[in-house]
Amino acid sequence: MYKILVIEDDKKLCEFTKEYLGRYNYEVFSINNFKKVEEEFEKVKPDLVLLDINLPYYDGFNLCRIFRRKSKAPIIFMSARGSEVEQIRGLEIGADDYITKPFSFELLLAKVQASIRRIYGEYSEDSLQVFEVNGITLDKNTFKMSYGNKSIDLTKNELKLISKLLKNVDKVVTREELLEELWDESSFVDDNTLTVNVTRVKNKLNEIGVENVVKNKRGIGYYITFQE
Repeated sequence: MYKILVIEDDKKLCEFTKEYLGRYNYEVFSINNFKKVEEEFEKVKPDLVLLDINLPYYDGFNLCRIFRRKSKAPIIFMSARGSEVEQIRGLEIGADDYITKPFSFELLLAKVQASIRRIYGEYSEDSLQVFEVNGITLDKNTFKMSYGNKSIDLTKNELKLISKLLKNVDKVVTREELLEELWDESSFVDDNTLTVNVTRVKNKLNEIGVENVVKNKRGIGYYITFQE
């Protein structure tokens, strides 16, 4: 469930927004103390922010700059300031979108969903730099794979292979898909090279205590499973 933080001092609008987005399975938070917006942001750690510009004690533009230094969460301004200059300013300082009041909640929902898809979903550029599946943690920043208290370094190709397999647990990933993942064009490398790289991945999994999870579907590809 994605967490949305609504930073809006119009109490009615804030409550209506929380109620409406809550119907669509979002966990929605609002600001209780506008003197401590930064602290509440840190506490919630939202996946998306809906941000007004005219706020008590703070200016929304300044908050946007502060949030952007701390988080990659999409920020959508919702403001009565409808001029093109204001909208451009908001986007230039790091916001992802801008919606002008008054607006329909259907349009707001569409913008929220589009931002979440872009950053976290089907349109994201593999945005998760650290992710965990069944106790195996991959860190794309350090090229490390960890399990329990053991970790091991991965090559770039090994990281790509295990990432692809872990994102498709119990699903066969074809050899062609894996070759394209590694080199973009499958014609640039032969099947033997892929086999060697998969073997290396298996060996490194074994070294950190994860044994016999990578399986071969003969003539088709590979898959990873944690089922006995």
